[in-house]
This record gives sequence, structure tokens and C-alpha cells, in this order.
Amino acid sequence: MPRLSSSSVGANVPSIDFILLACVCALVALGLVMICSASMDYASERYGDALFQARRHLVYIVIACVASVIAFKVPLSLWEKSGPYLLIASFVILILILIPGFGRTANGATRWLALGPFTLQGSEVAKLGVIVYLGNYLVRQHDLVRSHWLGFVNPLLIMSGLVVLLLLEPDFGAVVVLSGAALGMLFLGGARIAEFLFSSVVIAVVGFFVVSSSDYRMQRLYAYLDPWADQFGEGYQLTQSLIAFGRGDWFGLGLGNSIQKLFYLPEAHTDFIFAIMAEELGFVGCLMALLIYVVFIGRVLLIARKAESMGRAFGAYVAYGVALVFSAQLIINVSVNIGLLPTKGLTLPFLSYGGSSLLVSCILVALIMRIHRELMYEEADTSVKKYGVRGTRDLLTDLQSTAKRSRRAAGGMHA
Repeated sequence: MPRLSSSSVGANVPSIDFILLACVCALVALGLVMICSASMDYASERYGDALFQARRHLVYIVIACVASVIAFKVPLSLWEKSGPYLLIASFVILILILIPGFGRTANGATRWLALGPFTLQGSEVAKLGVIVYLGNYLVRQHDLVRSHWLGFVNPLLIMSGLVVLLLLEPDFGAVVVLSGAALGMLFLGGARIAEFLFSSVVIAVVGFFVVSSSDYRMQRLYAYLDPWADQFGEGYQLTQSLIAFGRGDWFGLGLGNSIQKLFYLPEAHTDFIFAIMAEELGFVGCLMALLIYVVFIGRVLLIARKAESMGRAFGAYVAYGVALVFSAQLIINVSVNIGLLPTKGLTLPFLSYGGSSLLVSCILVALIMRIHRELMYEEADTSVKKYGVRGTRDLLTDLQSTAKRSRRAAGGMHA
């Protein structure tokens, strides 16, 4: 009887995490529907086409899908080697954005690199660069990170360069997300508690001085503490968001029936898409969306844990980093919308309008899918080596059949 190769066994192994894929597809579809609803009046007024933003976002979805398929095809070993180059690319893009003629300014911030009719947000590229670079670094410098303070400080010094560039744009929200993700990855990589706590305090102190040294950030802080005291000034955006939540009640006003999107709530289809969703779909609709996010992030963490248990350190660190970035963005965006945090421009992954955010988010998901695929193939290959090419399932079936025959034979002897 001819023997099967391990590759043929691996071909029968499911290489796609369908739960993760279903969560992403549900969020992207919900995002397209909500962007279409939230942007119709704005797009009609500004561009003379009510579906301008919806069609543009659909193009972003197609581009993101193509990019994610390409990213999924790239072997994990190549991703690991590309870590330093992705970080360098992040630095180059952030520097180009600050050069007049290359960067595009909106709402008083220069955060986008102009690429013809499209723009690329530097902070989104930096997320991918930081996650992959730190995953590579933690594998290469595993012993140094666990035994010496230099192993912890060296990547933070590199991160400080990114932080300075982001603050010059300015993009304080991205700084918070990237710093939190970097610290979390270093902690999970084995950094000592004392170093982690000390650096956290230092970053918090620096963050306090950055906020206190900027008048507009202090005004946002005061508006956060009491938005109704200046509801037509600095507190306007937050009060309008809270009104949207109040109007939505339990089940919402119905899709398309939002009042706040009619030029009352600024950035309705971007940073405050969650408030519009609360108004139209209500508390129940928002809760369902948050549950999808919880399942999605939980699935990423399970893949990270599996990679760690199988000794695939790079895959584990990257998956942990992706989970940290998405968790931070979700918590900050929702907290800003409901008034738990000061107003900050930060997109809600997969739901907010924005090509750069959607593109990088889909690439990160594709990277997680690739990690899952290689883990499944490795697990199948291990089963073949341990139990033979027929695999553990056939082996268990044979054992059960043998046990049944033994019981029948024993019964016949007693008879």
C-alpha cells in the first residue's frame, strides 16, 4: 500500500480560521453600512453625491482585500526578516509627511502622505512596522530582554523617535496606542516587572507634560471634565455624541434615521461612527458590535497562546501585539464616544471611514491568519511523525475497533 506524504496530509488541514474571518467580514460589512448612512448628507453637501464616501470606502475594501490576500501568501519567516525594513519604512513615511508638499493637512493636523487621489496615514503604517519589528527583536534578543535593562531600553529608544515624529504631526492618539502596544509586547516578551513599571511611570509623566504644554489639549481636557459647561465650544463634539446615545435608547431610531449626522456631530462617519450607530441601532446594536470585537480579539489571543505553546515565538509576539493594538483602539474610541476619555481623533477598526486604517487592519488580520495556517500545518506534520501518515483520528478509530473486537472475543470465550 503506498504511503502518503506529510504534505498531502497537510493539504487536508483547514488553513483558515473561519471564526476570525467571519468576525472581520461582519465588522467590515457593518462599517460599510454605517458609513453609507452617516456620510450621505455630508457627502451630498460637500461633493454633490450622497454616495461619494460609501463608494470610496468600497474601493478601500477591495484594495484591502487584495493586500490581505498578498500578505497571507507571505511565509512567516519572511515576515520575521522584514521587521527592521518595515520599521525603517515607517520612519521614512513619517518624515515625508512632515516635509511641505508631501504631507496633507486636515483639521489642523498633518498626518497623511499624499499619493495622488489617495492618502496614506503614517501612524497606521507605523503600527504594522512596530508590531513586526518588536516580534523580530524579542526573538533575537530573548535572553537580553529577560536579563538586562538594555534589552528593554533599546527598543524604547527607537520607539521614542517614532513618538517624536507623531507628536510633530500631531497625532497623540497614535502615540498612546503604539506606546501601550510596545510596552505590552516587551512585558509579554519577558521584561522584568521593575523595568516595566519604571518605564510606564516615565511615559505617563512625559505624557502629562505633553498634554499640559499644549493649550488645545488642555482645553479638550477641561471640556472632558465638564462638557456641558462649554457645550457650544470645546465641549460641542462630546455633548452631541452623548445626545446621539441618549436618542438611540435601547433599539435605536432605525437605520438611516439619525439626526446627529445632519451636521450636528462633526466627524460622524470617522471618529464618531460609534455614536451614530448608537443612535440608529441603539444599545442592543452597539452591544452586538462589541461582542463581535470581543470574539475577534479573543480569537487572536487564542492563536497567540497556541503559537507560544508550540514554540513559535515570533508568531506569538506578533499576535499579542495585534490584539493589544486593536484592543487599545477599540477601548479609546468607544470611551471617547461615551465621554470616558477626552476627545481624541482615533478610528474604530473596520467600522470608521478611512482607507489607511482599513488597509493596515486587514493586513494585520492576514498576518494572524498566516500564523494560524502555519501552526495548523506544523501540528498536522507533528501528528504524522508521531502517529503515522494516517493521523491521530484514524489511529483512535483503529484503537476503538481493536478494543471492540477484544471485548467480543472475550465475551465469546466466557460463553
